[in-house]
Amino acid sequence: MQIKSYKKAQQVASFLKYVILIAVGFVMVYPLIWMIGATFKTNNEIFSSISPFTTKPTFDGYKAAMNDYGGKINLLSAMLNTYKYVLPKVFFTLISATLTAYGFGRFNFKGRNILFAVLMATLFLPQVVMNVPQFILYNKFGWVDSPVYLPLILPSLFAFDTYFVFMLVQFLRGIPRELDEAATIDGCNALQTLVLVICPMLKPALVSCALFQFMWSSNDFMGPLLYVTTPERYPATIFVKLSMDADTGFEWNRVLAVSLISIIPSLVVFFCAQKNFVDGISAGSVKG
Repeated sequence: MQIKSYKKAQQVASFLKYVILIAVGFVMVYPLIWMIGATFKTNNEIFSSISPFTTKPTFDGYKAAMNDYGGKINLLSAMLNTYKYVLPKVFFTLISATLTAYGFGRFNFKGRNILFAVLMATLFLPQVVMNVPQFILYNKFGWVDSPVYLPLILPSLFAFDTYFVFMLVQFLRGIPRELDEAATIDGCNALQTLVLVICPMLKPALVSCALFQFMWSSNDFMGPLLYVTTPERYPATIFVKLSMDADTGFEWNRVLAVSLISIIPSLVVFFCAQKNFVDGISAGSVKG
């Protein structure tokens, strides 16, 4: 009887747990569901009901989303512009952050602890504080409004995003040093050890870094606003703002349709790499 009572209590507890998780998940996802539904509504319907469903769906929002704003820019070209700097930024971030984390995590050199402390201290420095000196510097270099988005890409060559270095260092601490020694015995130098031994084991953390950088860079508004001034080079974040500044007034189904289309690549990338992303976050959180 006690065993049956215990199993029944477990089943009830599991049922309640899943009910709560489903309810919380629905609350978290509902804004996205409502956003998708609102793209098929008129302005009157959007502000008259919180339901995502409509009795008279319209595709006017998606048709208007493809219109040009600024003369030489449309949604598809803006999205293409976005990934012209997002993809190189992700690639260079992975290389620079991995090399920096490998240096701090595997080598003992004079001043390592002080330099690492200074590096970590930059995590607490707000980006808005650096905007003015960075803009002055990049303007003197002639990088502002660069056709290849130099101000947005080049900082990633120098491990500019400290958070990724920190994440990789934490993950490296959980990889046995005996693997490095075995690779050295087999004739590998430091770089070969990193590429052939360490990086395969860092895959979950690297995927997490790539996803974070991809999503943060895709959603960045301030960077392109400061450093991109030619309309035909505007990324999707600026285009969304332009679509809200149209002289005809706010057609919210158009604004929401533009926003939804612009985030689809990020959603697709996230769900494709979801497993490695979760593994990287959970593994990095317990290393110390």
